[in-house]
Amino acid sequence: MTTKSGAPDPDVLEPDEAFGTLPKLKLAAFLAGCAEAEFGTVAETCAIAGPTLSKAATALEEAGYVRIRKGHVGRRPRTWLSLTAEGRTAFDRHLAALARLTEAGRAQAENVQQ
Repeated sequence: MTTKSGAPDPDVLEPDEAFGTLPKLKLAAFLAGCAEAEFGTVAETCAIAGPTLSKAATALEEAGYVRIRKGHVGRRPRTWLSLTAEGRTAFDRHLAALARLTEAGRAQAENVQQ
C-alpha cells in the first residue's frame, strides 16, 4: 500500500519480496527457530539442495537478513547461518502480512456467504 504521495505506507504490512521463493522462505522459517544452524543441517531439514540453499542464503545476506559465518570443525570447513536482528524483524513482519491477507480472505468469504 502507498500513501497519497506514492510513498509506501509504513503502517501497512506488506509481504517482503526478499522471502519470495520457497527456499528463502524455508531458510528464514528454520532460522527463526534457532540462534544459528550449520549449513548441512539446514539443507537436510528443509529439503533444499546445497547450491539452492547457498543461493538463497547469499540473497538474504545481501538483503541484510542472514549472516553467513564460515569456520572449521577440526580440519573440515563448515558454514553456519543465522538470521540477523533485521532479518528476524523482517520475517516477523512478513508473517504478519501473510496473516493479514489470510484474514482479509476469510472476511471476504464471510461477506459472500451472507
